[in-house]
Amino acid sequence: MKIVDKELLAFYEKLLSLHNELDNAFINDFSRSLPLNETLLDRWERAKKLGFGKGSSIYDSAMVIGQVEVGENVWIGPNSIIDGSGGLVIGNYSTISSGVQIYTHDNVKQTLSSGKMPIERLPVNIGKNVYVGPNSIITKNVTVGDFCVIAASSFINKNIPSNSIVMGQPGKIAGIVEFNNGLPEFKYYT
Repeated sequence: MKIVDKELLAFYEKLLSLHNELDNAFINDFSRSLPLNETLLDRWERAKKLGFGKGSSIYDSAMVIGQVEVGENVWIGPNSIIDGSGGLVIGNYSTISSGVQIYTHDNVKQTLSSGKMPIERLPVNIGKNVYVGPNSIITKNVTVGDFCVIAASSFINKNIPSNSIVMGQPGKIAGIVEFNNGLPEFKYYT
């Protein structure tokens, strides 16, 4: 790398040193190595800035569009797309895993009509205690009930009743979540 400016080179070297120091601390304290931006920026502070509920966090690499209402103790993972342009509510104690995409709009009809039709915007509501697995997609006009599990890489384009285990493309109910002494148990359909 060719850097002519000595001040810029000194800044770059300090930044590398800081990244190394922070990376080592994260490895020692949490057994994880994160990109520089994720070690520098506080996920909980970002969530507060966005008006999310107490104890919620959102990674720096997650994209937020429009108004998003997020409850308490929600975890939104890295590289997620959280689109609230049509209205999005995420309930308490939910997990939105890495790479999840939630869309409350699309421009399919606008594109196909050469702009004669507007962008469609419809809300998404995600209940409390919902786990959305990595790389899943939820489309506009969907409600996910409480205590649901959406498996990794699922495509959700229809409403999901509470206590459902959903997987696939498109997502199909594959089982239910039951509770025994207040703890979840998974019952899969055969």
